[in-house]
Amino acid sequence: MFIVIFGRLAGISTDGLPQGLFYMAGILCWNYFSDCLNRTSLTFKDNQHIFGKVYFPRVVVPFSIIISNLVRFGIQFFLFAIFYIYYLAQGIPIHPNIGVLLFPVLIIIMAGLALGFGMIISALTTKYKDLVFLVQFGVQLWMYATPIIYPLSAAPEKYKWLIVANPMTAVVEAFKYGFLNQPDFNFGYLLYSAGFTVVILLSGILVFNKVEKRFMDTI
Repeated sequence: MFIVIFGRLAGISTDGLPQGLFYMAGILCWNYFSDCLNRTSLTFKDNQHIFGKVYFPRVVVPFSIIISNLVRFGIQFFLFAIFYIYYLAQGIPIHPNIGVLLFPVLIIIMAGLALGFGMIISALTTKYKDLVFLVQFGVQLWMYATPIIYPLSAAPEKYKWLIVANPMTAVVEAFKYGFLNQPDFNFGYLLYSAGFTVVILLSGILVFNKVEKRFMDTI
């Protein structure tokens, strides 16, 4: 669908990279992040019947979501690897570079961002229950503010600063740089994403731990 709509009909550039791999690389990263964020944001809502009966550190639940989603991510990465090897066998110049060493770091950043945002949203949903629907819609819009269907180099210049401010932008670009040898990569953007992740994760943990002490009264 992405190839037909964005590649052929819209004619959006992929920086000369195979369209199939370009879109798969972006979707692979985004699926893990968005699924973790959506599920983590429902922590209090989906587990209130358990939280109300047994006490245990509530923060275990969102962390378990992040870890369990790694299995799904691994399966999707395996499918990506199959297509990747196929294109390599065809002689397409997509040879990996030293950037692949950042792969574990990228996973940590995606997990940290999803966990931080998810815990903050989950805490807010104890008071604003309809926020869940807004979040799901917002995450879908967020994808188009991330270079999933286009490279950062093809972004409109007047909106580029906004896309760069998106912490997921550097993660997706770094993944494409390492595995697809995409030329447009800025290590400074990745450092920004890492710093943003630390701040949002610590904030999420603090807010989550504060709300968990009184959330049953609110719900």
